[in-house]
Amino acid sequence: MTWLITGGAGYIGAHVARSMAGAGEEVVVLDDLSAAVPERLPAGVPLVEGSTLDGARLREVCAQYGVTGVVHLAARKQVAESVADPTRYYRENVGGLATLLDAMTGAGVKRLLFSSSAAVYGNPDVDLITEDTPCAPVNPYGETKLAGEWLVRAAGRAHGISTVCLRYFNVAGAAAPELADTGVFNIVPMVFDRLTRDEAPRIFGDDYPTPDGTCVRDYIHVADLAEAHLAAARRLAEGTRPGDLTLNIGRGEGVSVRELITVIGEVTGDRRAPVVEARRPGDAPRAVGSAERAARELGWRARRDVREMVRSAWEGWRLHHRR
Repeated sequence: MTWLITGGAGYIGAHVARSMAGAGEEVVVLDDLSAAVPERLPAGVPLVEGSTLDGARLREVCAQYGVTGVVHLAARKQVAESVADPTRYYRENVGGLATLLDAMTGAGVKRLLFSSSAAVYGNPDVDLITEDTPCAPVNPYGETKLAGEWLVRAAGRAHGISTVCLRYFNVAGAAAPELADTGVFNIVPMVFDRLTRDEAPRIFGDDYPTPDGTCVRDYIHVADLAEAHLAAARRLAEGTRPGDLTLNIGRGEGVSVRELITVIGEVTGDRRAPVVEARRPGDAPRAVGSAERAARELGWRARRDVREMVRSAWEGWRLHHRR
């Protein structure tokens, strides 16, 4: 197998590339470098600059490297941006996937691992989200991920492509400081950013129907997520169970926003009390996923806890924000 990883120089992509290459898989990365840090990639992994919207480039890479499977992570992923510019999200997330599938079909590539999201579920009123929970996304980002799943399965049926869709929950942490998330879009780096600027963390709403009134989420260490990709890729490589598979990737444990901020305070030594502001539109009181199907199908379980996520993310934050 030779795996093409699209978006492989981004935060999650670089972890996946390192995990797969470190396990002996042949890997090549395609990235448009819009959110990439090329230095994240391990030595020996080729990096090709290009977009999934460029069909000629994709066909060229598949031919040059003898690609036999694809891990597709390249996508835009900011919810607020998707609301402000939905056409861009549909064009890049769905259109890019369609172009990739056309290139795969032409090259005879029969295995695809698709990066989806728990955003496909929207805000279900359940204690534990399973893969059978109805999907009802509440923003264009989630819509493009659900449409992507539909497209992946339809192309799989039409062209004999074996597929796995991984629905991530909230990703945090770093396998090494240099691999840490450099953006300030998710809750852990957002709190770090506030503390670095000598400001208190913010909580958006403390009157939800949860034990401490703040939203409850399922957090997954990015290193565990990368290991899930490796397990799914190897499942696809076996070729003994063709078809499609959809899996939640999380820990199956809920952590409230207030609990997370407490852990961040303990790790950083900055225990200032958070300020409470108004709820944000669209925030669900609880979003925790069952990972039991991933355990059964892949033999995979998350091994790292929230404290390890925060500790490793803080080491990376300090490396990238030395000032």
